[in-house]
Amino acid sequence: MTLETLELQTPVEPSASLIVLHGLGADGSDFVPVCEALDLSPLLAQGGGLRCVLPNAPVMPVTINGGYRMPAWYDIRGTALDRQEDEAGLRASQQAIEALIAREVERGIPASRIVLMGFSQGCAMALMTGLRHPQRLAGIIGLSGYLPLLPSTQAERHAANADLPIFLAHGLQDPVVPLARAHAARAELQRLGYALEWHDYPMEHSLCNEEVADLNAWLLRVLAPA
Repeated sequence: MTLETLELQTPVEPSASLIVLHGLGADGSDFVPVCEALDLSPLLAQGGGLRCVLPNAPVMPVTINGGYRMPAWYDIRGTALDRQEDEAGLRASQQAIEALIAREVERGIPASRIVLMGFSQGCAMALMTGLRHPQRLAGIIGLSGYLPLLPSTQAERHAANADLPIFLAHGLQDPVVPLARAHAARAELQRLGYALEWHDYPMEHSLCNEEVADLNAWLLRVLAPA
């Protein structure tokens, strides 16, 4: 599976990449405003630019939406997100995202300067892919999502990313991905010893300005030159 991508890049030659995975039914353009809102001036002042890579998920039938075809990283078969997971779809999208990481490395960005960020289904894919990636990444930003294939995470995670910094955020009134699913992800990641920063906000299944400011500050920390 080869993913179509939209790219944004700072005028300064990029020394880091942010791969942004959208949610169900959206596309890569959905997060252009967020990428444009990032204040990267501290990073730019230190001589490093950023490339934002915004892929489009493949179009597929989604069971919970009556089989309607739409952009999706994997099928959702019911409202209980931790049951009857589409493991084949999850793993196919994982491979496609791995290919995006490999392309950034080929373009001169070290894996240790690549952040995976995702919203909802995209959050699930960012967590699944990042924890299993065989090269050390810079970090993961997970927004309004959950940890897929949670029971297999411990066995399948890669030692290269055992101490990966993770930013998790969720809406307190989210009716789409229940807060309990985010709490379960947080608990498992903390149990496994990840450096996790947690935020919640008085919102539904969306983003807010405070959240973007918080993830911006975290992003600048994990991408700061050593």
